Amino acid sequence: MKFVTTALASTFLVASLATAHAEPAQPDVAKLVSPELIKEIQEFVSAEIVTVSVEAQNARLTELTQDKIDELDNQWKAEREAADKPLIAATLSSPLSVYLARIQGKSLGLYPEIFVMDQNGLNVGQSSITSDFWQGDEAKFQKTYDVSEDAIFIDEAEWDDEMKIWRNQVSLTLVDSDKKKIGAVTVELNLTELERRALAGS
Repeated sequence: MKFVTTALASTFLVASLATAHAEPAQPDVAKLVSPELIKEIQEFVSAEIVTVSVEAQNARLTELTQDKIDELDNQWKAEREAADKPLIAATLSSPLSVYLARIQGKSLGLYPEIFVMDQNGLNVGQSSITSDFWQGDEAKFQKTYDVSEDAIFIDEAEWDDEMKIWRNQVSLTLVDSDKKKIGAVTVELNLTELERRALAGS
């Protein structure tokens, strides 16, 4: 009887631990990513530092072959594992990256990552080190810059098992003062924090 009781207790403990570490229900992205939130994002990405930085890189990297884009992307990936990081350091120390890092910090956990892309889909500035330098082959660029001046792409929610939070990304086309598209931006959202704030305010 003692063995059975111990076995039952162990089973209950395992079940309890599994429940404690199970991911919470997926948040309602359509409800949480409101027009007000989109407007907030549009406001901080329309700052002059964003436009000027993207236009400068577009002018500097006007004619880029895919081979050159791949070369830069591969350099970025290699530098992530290397001690010397000239490309990453130059990007992260730019005025735009400093600005985006401040926006991320002021969000108090709502924006885990923000990065801006040029007309080629290459990073111009970012709040933290991204996994790659070229985003042109991904939906965040193909469903914004490649679509229209006012395109917005809201990605699906994904569970981050390491951070124990739900995340997703909101991407939109960047335009200049003449409403001509110049690049794109991706803002990653901490949906778990966004949901907490929504419930606290309700």
